[in-house]
Amino acid sequence: MTPSTTAPAVPRPAPPTSLLTGNAADALREKFPPRPVPDLWPTTSAGPQEVLDRLARPPLRPASQSALAARLRGARRLLEWLQEFPGNNWQSRWRASPGPADHQTWYDEVIRWTDARGLRPVREPELKAGMLALICADVIRMHPAWLTVRRSRHFMLSMSAGRDPDGFARLEAAVPPDQWTSRSGGTARVVICAVLATKGGTIQDCTVGDLMEIRSAASKHWNHATRLAYAWLRAAGQFPPDAPASLSRLETFTGQVSIGDLVDRYQLRCRPVRDVIVDYLTERQPSMDYNSLQGLSRVLASNFWADLERHHPGISSLALAPEVADAWKTRLATRTVRRRQPNGTATEASVPRKDAPTLMMSVRAFYLDLAQWALEEPARWGQHAVRCPFPPVSSKKRQKRQKSWSHQRTRERLPHLPALVRAADQHLKDARARLGAVEAAPAGAEFIVLDETYRKARTSNWAADPHRTTTAYLQPDGRRIDLKAAENRAFWAWATIEVLRHTGIRIEEMLELSHHSILQYRLPTTGEVVPLLQITPSKTDEERVLLVTPELADVLSAIVCRIRGAGGVVPLVVSYDAAERVWNPPMPLLFQWQVNGEDHVLSVNTIRKALNEVIEAAQLTDAAGELLDYQPHDFRRMFITDAIMNGLPPHIAQVIAGHDDINTTMHYNAVYPSAAIAAHQAFIARRRSLRPGEEYRVPTSEEWEAFLGHFERRKLSLGTCGRSFGSECVHEHACVRCAMLRVDPHERPRLEEIRVNLIARITEAEREGWLGEVDGLSVSLAAAEDKLHQLDAEVARRSTVVHLGLPSFSQIATRSTQPSQTAWAREGAER
Repeated sequence: MTPSTTAPAVPRPAPPTSLLTGNAADALREKFPPRPVPDLWPTTSAGPQEVLDRLARPPLRPASQSALAARLRGARRLLEWLQEFPGNNWQSRWRASPGPADHQTWYDEVIRWTDARGLRPVREPELKAGMLALICADVIRMHPAWLTVRRSRHFMLSMSAGRDPDGFARLEAAVPPDQWTSRSGGTARVVICAVLATKGGTIQDCTVGDLMEIRSAASKHWNHATRLAYAWLRAAGQFPPDAPASLSRLETFTGQVSIGDLVDRYQLRCRPVRDVIVDYLTERQPSMDYNSLQGLSRVLASNFWADLERHHPGISSLALAPEVADAWKTRLATRTVRRRQPNGTATEASVPRKDAPTLMMSVRAFYLDLAQWALEEPARWGQHAVRCPFPPVSSKKRQKRQKSWSHQRTRERLPHLPALVRAADQHLKDARARLGAVEAAPAGAEFIVLDETYRKARTSNWAADPHRTTTAYLQPDGRRIDLKAAENRAFWAWATIEVLRHTGIRIEEMLELSHHSILQYRLPTTGEVVPLLQITPSKTDEERVLLVTPELADVLSAIVCRIRGAGGVVPLVVSYDAAERVWNPPMPLLFQWQVNGEDHVLSVNTIRKALNEVIEAAQLTDAAGELLDYQPHDFRRMFITDAIMNGLPPHIAQVIAGHDDINTTMHYNAVYPSAAIAAHQAFIARRRSLRPGEEYRVPTSEEWEAFLGHFERRKLSLGTCGRSFGSECVHEHACVRCAMLRVDPHERPRLEEIRVNLIARITEAEREGWLGEVDGLSVSLAAAEDKLHQLDAEVARRSTVVHLGLPSFSQIATRSTQPSQTAWAREGAER
């Protein structure tokens, strides 16, 4: 391992890199430009008295006579002041005045002008009221930045009532009441009013470009409100079909750009090499996702050629001298990190680069691909084919280290998984208790919950009900906590742990689960419903279907019930594909929540933050006493390891996990691979030696009917017999005593009736002296009571996970699938 070296920080030149962040927003602004503000419109050309008369008439006339007088005095003085500036209408005069450039103290100019002319003094509030009246009357249209800095608290009410009351009434009818009256909803209405004040017209005239312009001018102050206003107008059918599904994080998402832009951001000086890198990436593009393509462009353009140009000025050929290639390999082995010290200074340290072999293999593949393609297309690639200056790179040592590290993480975390599950469940219960307490307390009151003292905040996000806030201050330090957000994170941490540990799916696959992923298969003979979970293609581009266990069904039911909106419908949300850098169409995703009134899919960072809160509450430590950290992918490793350790054949685990290669599955299995493979091979060999070869075929129709008939014969009055296929009852049909009996919860009254009858029979046998009968009946009574205890335990388990009143699984499943008889027969033969 290369030792790190530390040196004092020196000023570093800016890297020759052009950032791609915000390209998506730039592309949308070009596609959807804002409406231009014309130089002339009817209301701005009206005379002073005509303007004042219009302000005194409904709908611009305020209800209060004093407010009307203040507006008229302020408006009259502003019009007199604007007449001092050149222009043929009020808008041109306003642009010529110092007002547009002075957002904060523009009224001081008017007051000084009034004093200089010896006119009747006018106060600052009157000037602001007059300006508000002129804006609402569409006499003057402001720049968006002017409105976001200086805004009257009466702005929204005056604009909505005076400019487009019918449009706001239609919008209010289409928006949920909680969103409309919330603080975010009020700010969203202010955003819409600002669009009308800057562009004119009505709500029906608002465009995508108008909202994006307001978003850029307001910066972060109106970010959430602008997104919510956009969502309202888009849901109302205001925008064209190709409009973006959301304005969320446009400035941070890059979107897809051309390969030339990917390479040119590193500002390569040698044009021929730049062109061959672009051509090479273009050739590789069909076989790669966009994220991998962007990573490869970074390796070739930045890590490789841009580094060579910095250290070897004037280099212009891919044919590298041995000393140049060796120097680049030496630089690639380490990287420089900048660390800030406690005293405020910074140091630079050279540390080993863990991905150096991977980068080297990418550059070597670049040279070898050019040489191979030169043989196939010499006219195109022949001039670029040169000797590869880098020898083959062995990745065995790196793979062994990674495998050892992965197995160590699994061995440390798998024994603590039950404790983590219990901690997540308790963390959710505590969060719900705090939320219930803060919702019941009045604003400003102190309350105690779980031996903690809180004081409910007086400010509220809900204008209609000041006591509806869920924000509280933890006493005595006064730390501010949103208990509803904390309960949200606790629920999704619990749901994440449960889904990942029961399915072993990847984190991106979990976030792509939708309401349509819940399937059900109904047996054609018995009508029994088999729940299934469809996993959409992700890393391997192959979808798969997993069997839903009763525990997983409870979790999915809780998720669906939580995210259902008005009318019991799961909201449609848009998600961003980080691999392809595109927005997916709206889908009823399961992992979604509301942020400031807008439905959003949960991000990976949110999931990690919620998991960290549970881990901190659980206080799980390793052998060294260090706090264990669980990453979402750790649950996948633990799922595969636990399944194989409990007897699941590795090739079945490979199918469940969705791996193309069984070696990948065994890489996840944190046991000795040679022992597992040897045991599986011995099992297969022993089975084939005992079973005749005729059994390894597709069963006939008669055999298939016998297979289905076996499950029909397992149906009992109390439930289902759990004996395996091909076996008969070995307990002489003493079902109450049999451990294979799976009692149906709906048959509990029948089981209680049997218990009462047994007690009565035992009493009679004791009275008559039938002692042998007493012993036999006592065994049956003990078995019946044990079955009742099992049902009680199952009910208790369900009540701790799912809210009361949850629907059955068949009610939340959205569609059915009927696999063919051949497919089920093949599966039965494999089993």
